[in-house]
Amino acid sequence: MAKLIEKIGYGLGDAAAGGITWKVMSIAFPLFFTNIFGLTVADTATLMLVARLFDVVTDPVMGALADRTQSRWGTYRPWLIFGAIPLGVVFALLLFTPDFGPVGKRIWAYSLYLIMMAVYTAVNVPYGSLLGVMTDDDNEKNEFSSYRMVGAYAMGFVTLLSFPYLQKMVGGTPQHQYAVLGAVLGGVAALGTLACGLLTRERLKPVRAEKFSFKPFADLFRNKPWIYLTLIGICTNFFNGFRYAVAGYLLEYCLHGDVTVSGLIINYTVFMTFGEVTCMVFGGLSPRFTKWVGSKKKAFGWAAVICAVTSIGFFFIPMDPAYIWVMVATVILTSVGIGLYSPLLWSMYADVADYATEKNGTSSTGLIFSSGTMSQKFGSAISGALVALLLGLAGFISGTDAATGQTVVTITNEASVQTMIWSLFSLFPAAIALLILLLLRLYPIDK
Repeated sequence: MAKLIEKIGYGLGDAAAGGITWKVMSIAFPLFFTNIFGLTVADTATLMLVARLFDVVTDPVMGALADRTQSRWGTYRPWLIFGAIPLGVVFALLLFTPDFGPVGKRIWAYSLYLIMMAVYTAVNVPYGSLLGVMTDDDNEKNEFSSYRMVGAYAMGFVTLLSFPYLQKMVGGTPQHQYAVLGAVLGGVAALGTLACGLLTRERLKPVRAEKFSFKPFADLFRNKPWIYLTLIGICTNFFNGFRYAVAGYLLEYCLHGDVTVSGLIINYTVFMTFGEVTCMVFGGLSPRFTKWVGSKKKAFGWAAVICAVTSIGFFFIPMDPAYIWVMVATVILTSVGIGLYSPLLWSMYADVADYATEKNGTSSTGLIFSSGTMSQKFGSAISGALVALLLGLAGFISGTDAATGQTVVTITNEASVQTMIWSLFSLFPAAIALLILLLLRLYPIDK
């Protein structure tokens, strides 16, 4: 039986990766690159697509490599212990805006983004795989997964809520603010990752296939539960990806800037914070909800229904700052569904890993869990790139002035851009939630 400190330690891993680095990359990066760093919409779309699709290839390789690691610290923990500092440093550099022209900025952004994705993979794939070797008790796996989600959403809540106030405290230009916050948040992410590696234990020994072989990769595509769960994972990240990537544009161009209510500054990070705290609460309640409805599959289905209905409802809210609390309430309701299904996804990957071990005779836990981060990056890559491309088609133009080095943003069709932003936050995610329901019907493991 795992101690509370170990569960908290495991939660710190995703507090660092999901609550800081991935949350900022998903929510702040699109707006940061176009409006502050000075990339064009096309460059931003290509950057997010190429870098993350690169990771779709490297994630399974990292999973196979992690499965074969043997050290005094275990199989998966050393990747967290020694990857913590590189994760924080590269993240900080990525939020720094160098005094370069358009070409120099493009090289800086592309190079560091690719390195960031590689470092994130080297840390996060082994982190997810830890769940498969810390315990063989299904209920305890659900508890660890719940602590993971609570850690991610709790830190996401703190990060997003404090963001505008920290910017105000730092002062100076937006470029300076993001550079300072990148250094601070990168340091916190490094400490959280290191603590996770030191506080957790690997109790189970993977059944190793000592020699490298492509057979585990081939076995994946004969594993029906893996195929359907990976498609579901991609869809959940499409759902979150559209909403996170467009939130900054929604506040800036649909509501015409930050909304201040009774002294509370509601910018795009705070706007999404209300969802984070809801996800944190319902992520913690997810194991109880799952027991109540009878299975993970049914619980996931009900969560997807909540997401679909509330997302459609958001589209019909008037595009007016006077309705900000109606918007916030709808975000909260949507986040109930997200909070309920988020822990289930990783617990279901553990089920798929157990199924694969029983069927094939050797462990491919790292490879199986790598598909979770692979689907995360694939979904975020496509959704983030689509947001940038669709905004460009609607009339949003950004770039860096070659003469002055200043960021320039032009809107050629305001109504078209506003409608596209509103739809990307509501109707697009709703369609994805309905697709999740269809895939769940095909998913064969009903535990």
